[in-house]
Amino acid sequence: MIPNYDNYVENRVAKLNRLREMRLNPFENGVKPDIAIANFREIHANLISGGARDESKIFAIAGRVKLLRLMGKAAFITIEDQSGKLQIYMSLNDLGDWYNDLKDILEVGDIIFAKGFGFVTKTGELSLHARELKILTKAIRNLPEKFHGIQDIELRSRQRYLDLIMNEDSRAVFITRGKIIRCIRDFFEENGFFEVETPMLHPIPGGANAKPFITKHNALDADRYLRVAPELYLKKLIVGGFEAVYEINRCFRNEGMDSTHNPEFTTIEFYWAYRTYEDLIFLTEKLFAKLREKLNINQNITFRGKEINLNSPFARFTYDEALIKIGKIAPAIINDLEKLALIAKDHKIEIKKDMPTGAVKAELFDELVEPCLINPTFITDFPIEISPLARRNDKNPAIADRFELFIGGYEIANGFSELNDPIDQYERFKAQVMAKDAGDEEGMFMDEDYITALSYGMPPTAGQGIGIDRLVMALTGRESIRDVLLFPAMR
Repeated sequence: MIPNYDNYVENRVAKLNRLREMRLNPFENGVKPDIAIANFREIHANLISGGARDESKIFAIAGRVKLLRLMGKAAFITIEDQSGKLQIYMSLNDLGDWYNDLKDILEVGDIIFAKGFGFVTKTGELSLHARELKILTKAIRNLPEKFHGIQDIELRSRQRYLDLIMNEDSRAVFITRGKIIRCIRDFFEENGFFEVETPMLHPIPGGANAKPFITKHNALDADRYLRVAPELYLKKLIVGGFEAVYEINRCFRNEGMDSTHNPEFTTIEFYWAYRTYEDLIFLTEKLFAKLREKLNINQNITFRGKEINLNSPFARFTYDEALIKIGKIAPAIINDLEKLALIAKDHKIEIKKDMPTGAVKAELFDELVEPCLINPTFITDFPIEISPLARRNDKNPAIADRFELFIGGYEIANGFSELNDPIDQYERFKAQVMAKDAGDEEGMFMDEDYITALSYGMPPTAGQGIGIDRLVMALTGRESIRDVLLFPAMR
């Protein structure tokens, strides 16, 4: 017995069996439409007056039944394929006794095939006059009520297939997502980057401060980690002689879930030899301009109820400037660990023992600054303590040549001039290992092979990652990351 078998399913199964009794396959195969609904509409755009028809061309169309209007000797059926909706007209005169069987068996949700010619009804609606009609797939569950669709947000995420059947808006979001990814790929190809693929299973999790998923490789009898970031592998390719590489793929982090976090997510990471993070800031603004142009996105969008202006150049603050001007921290204490810790305590932020000044600043930034960065804003000059893979600034070794881009109060991108000094990198990995040993679950491992790669010499390089899921959220105005993932993680 199939799950959730009820009277509605039983009734539909009875009709399915009736088709079989008629020696008709309720799950027919090998039947192909020869035109999409959108193309059918384009071809017949000249048929604008009621009663107009063109019987000289016969077309075969397939789609899911979304609406049925049954009458004595004729019926109107609205079907939908990926490209749009179309009304089908069927009648006793055209289909004979089969018409009466269809009236009893055909239901909303079934997938049908119709062959006929185009005409315009008296009410002015372009339709297909069916001379042949068959059921290709008999649906045995009722669709949700047409006018209310699926109101339960969790059900929409859990049963995405049903959401896509019922909600045109949801389908439009995922079509736009595909266009965004294609536009990003085109942009990097046009700018001389080479697309690569790097491993998903890592012997050492690296490239980000994050808690990994652990799995077992039976043949090697060894633990492997789902990647938290492709960064270290991509930089090894820069060492190897590729000067501009990118990868669009999944990353995995075994952490919490909320409206902007999913345990698996899509990013683009790219690395560019002989460039600095300043070049990446310029490139990022060019990318946003390209997305706006290609996807016809207005300069003003609404994201989570906030008006956002996408015009460049984007706003820009150093990390300390943002804490002072936006976080309202007095300039005189911006590097005073004890006083910063007191401010954190006033905001009920937990400060762990021996936490360095840069890490305390990061806690305050997350609480006081990040939610206020609504319009696209670059934050630069990050504390070196929270930037284990970024290059030290030549004038001020306490900061990193690093930036993050924020939109709508959330981080969208992270980039920096890469650390290519193997000795400095080794010491920073050691500090990360010490933090991990002290209880930091997101601390990095020592990656000796990466140190070895750097030892052969990596040219001065800039690298960046962009969270595609959050980017799609912003550009489509979605409230939750679940709304832009076809199959998000669910409890």
